[in-house]
Amino acid sequence: MKRLALVLIAVVTIAAPTLSADAAIIGVPPAFIAGVIATFGHPEASPPGANDFTCVPSAAHPRPVVLVHGTFGNMSDNMGYVSKNLSARGYCVFALNYGGPPRFGYMYGLGPIRESAAQLKAFVESQVLPATGASQVDIIGHSQGGLMPRWYMKFLGGASKVHDLIGLSPSNHGTELVERTGGSSEPNPYTQQYCAACVDQDANSEFLQELNEGGDTLPGVEYTVIATMYDLIVTPYESAFLDGPNVNNFTLQDICPLDFSEHLGTAFDPIALQLIYNALDPSTAVAPTCGLVLGALTT
Repeated sequence: MKRLALVLIAVVTIAAPTLSADAAIIGVPPAFIAGVIATFGHPEASPPGANDFTCVPSAAHPRPVVLVHGTFGNMSDNMGYVSKNLSARGYCVFALNYGGPPRFGYMYGLGPIRESAAQLKAFVESQVLPATGASQVDIIGHSQGGLMPRWYMKFLGGASKVHDLIGLSPSNHGTELVERTGGSSEPNPYTQQYCAACVDQDANSEFLQELNEGGDTLPGVEYTVIATMYDLIVTPYESAFLDGPNVNNFTLQDICPLDFSEHLGTAFDPIALQLIYNALDPSTAVAPTCGLVLGALTT
């Protein structure tokens, strides 16, 4: 893994000068590789700039930001790029692992999503809000991390605690990818045993039917969805989008046709990052600068 990381970093170093400083992601994002290496066997490591419980929100950024990783990830390897950049802009940033215990030394996000939502509730309401003195948080989640907070908001009283929910390739309406047993409509028993969250994210799951019944959104919450047409995990990619008031749905390629980020890459994408900035602080919003972005797994 270390040798692979060095090769990837070398490729980025060679290729990056031909692009703008913020617009080069070559192969697997170096931040993701570094996060996997750093957290292997130490999955509780916080992403850069996150989980300073002495952080006091500023007048410019009055709400703490909570980062929620996706399935098979952890807070550091999945959300390190977003965390580093938000903290550098003066946000109080927090992140958690959920859906454990970890598999293979670092993978979280595998447990039933209802239980994971309860873990998010405890983190927000028992740790982040009391520490910062804020009354609300903004949540940014990747994949399952963009979906799971909606259960917290709808069924666990979280709607009044969340101002913005920003999803990066979120599985809001599930995916057709979830493993099936030989053409059966029943989930593979191994998937059910080892990744209940995968079953919950199946497009036809009981979980999603219950979550989306009555509408996708809740009053008082601002929603942003950032998706990519090259997503091979949340399929079709349009299933990420939400329908309702106070929703902004973005497809990265509508903004920049040269953006080739796929599912993982949206959490490391400079164009997506600018959309995050714009959602968190609309008063300073600017159009993203388009540049070549080679996605995390795109060849």
